Amino acid sequence: MKRMLCALLLLALALSLAACRTEDTTENGQREIEIVTTVFPAYDFARQIAGERASVLLLVPPGAESHSFEPTAKDLLRIQSCTLFFCNGGESEAWVEELLEDQELETLVMLDCVEALEEEHKEGMQQIREHEHEDHDHEDHEEEEGPEYDEHVWTSPVNAICICEALCQRLCELDPEGADLYRANLAVYRAELERLDAAFRQVVEQGSLGTVVFADRFPVRYFVEEYGLDYFAAFPGCADDTEPSARTVAFLIDKVRQEGIPAVFYIEFSNEKMADVICEDTGCRKLLFHSCHNVTKEELEGGVSYLQLMWGNVDALKEALG
Repeated sequence: MKRMLCALLLLALALSLAACRTEDTTENGQREIEIVTTVFPAYDFARQIAGERASVLLLVPPGAESHSFEPTAKDLLRIQSCTLFFCNGGESEAWVEELLEDQELETLVMLDCVEALEEEHKEGMQQIREHEHEDHDHEDHEEEEGPEYDEHVWTSPVNAICICEALCQRLCELDPEGADLYRANLAVYRAELERLDAAFRQVVEQGSLGTVVFADRFPVRYFVEEYGLDYFAAFPGCADDTEPSARTVAFLIDKVRQEGIPAVFYIEFSNEKMADVICEDTGCRKLLFHSCHNVTKEELEGGVSYLQLMWGNVDALKEALG
């Protein structure tokens, strides 16, 4: 509730500022295509499909945790004045729902572009969730809201293709003059995503194992579902807690030993402590599996892309599957 109230107050301030703002225009007097995105995958997809025809803004700062991101009044003003608001959706962007209730915005939600999967709690996974520590009324409210969906839809390259196709279609509708460019860019990018998809399938097919272990949060359910992999992990993808219980650690150590897992994964911005403990106890290696959720300031300034990060995951998966 506090989060929603803050968002509404910021929205009110943004709208008051918007009344004094004039539209940005290009040299020939036409309004520039502006795309505001919330998370890195949306930002990079927009860069690839829109190319130089649009300016693309990433709201969540590099290195920041998007699940706790709160937009500023300036952010809300940018959203209110953009050509297209391209967001992820889900619980971590609950403020978006409040914004859209009061605004008529051109919006594309990545979670709506694919078949959403419910958050899953696997055997051995730590079950502590934020609402378990809150009052009973809030628990009832959570139940009324329905299932909680995994938000990390972009981790499957097949989903990435669907998202980019939806983005291209929307851009063609908003900017018909640029339609040929958007479609051409999509064709090139889709071919790259298909090549990435084929590489992952080859690694899984040739691997001697079919199970991965994440000594961390698990934001890649769409990925393992796409490629038929089993998994074990310490926490769900959106867990706030990152300090596992002794029981969780022991469970994962046993799984690594029992199944002969050669490497365990950690994700970007992790403290890697749990991976270190498991590796020290079992002798396995630790590897980064980048969920592409966000990047560092240096990576962003260096122009790192979703494709680059995911190709790194191809190599890591090959080592982990033996």
